Amino acid sequence: MADTLAIMKMSPVIPVVTIHSVDDAVAMARDMYDGGLKTIEITQRTQVALEAVRAIAQAVPDLCLGVGTVWTAAQAHEALDAGAQFIVSPGIADEVGAVCRDADLPYLPGAQTVSEVAHLVRQGWQQIKLFPASVIGGPSAIKAYAAVFPDVRFCPTGGITEQSAPDYLKLPSIPCVGGSWLATPATGDEPAGQSPTRAAAERAARLGR
Repeated sequence: MADTLAIMKMSPVIPVVTIHSVDDAVAMARDMYDGGLKTIEITQRTQVALEAVRAIAQAVPDLCLGVGTVWTAAQAHEALDAGAQFIVSPGIADEVGAVCRDADLPYLPGAQTVSEVAHLVRQGWQQIKLFPASVIGGPSAIKAYAAVFPDVRFCPTGGITEQSAPDYLKLPSIPCVGGSWLATPATGDEPAGQSPTRAAAERAARLGR
């Protein structure tokens, strides 16, 4: 199993997706993988999220599948049972971290402030999600965070767009960003026969290069 940093380096963007339809989720995940993105985070915010995780794990087995918005140990166990290959929390959730350690499961805990990052570092975490990135000050703020925590690698998420992502990815402390724009409606600019999600994934896979 890959470690957290290896997962962060798989693609410049980890799609962050809230699922409302299992069938749509499988098609979307396949489009993202075929477009060049190797990871996805399914947020645990809907009733069908874990069902979608199971379906995606079966239909797109090479996609590195994460479950996000995990706050409790019970949710972490449910995600693990559903087939999660990594778990993400939007903020500090030490009991989730404990489950992931026991299961040897990659974990990306969340923080917003310098004090929260310091807490996670004391807990032994060196890869941290910063959420919501646009609210805490964007790339300039994260550059300052990295000066205080030079060994930490960050995955900023929240308010990031296809246009702003390169400003984050040029920072050496940021191997990837989380993006919710990937599951996108059609714009009319896609190649004939190509879904807008796959087109967005292809563009995202080239970011930071």
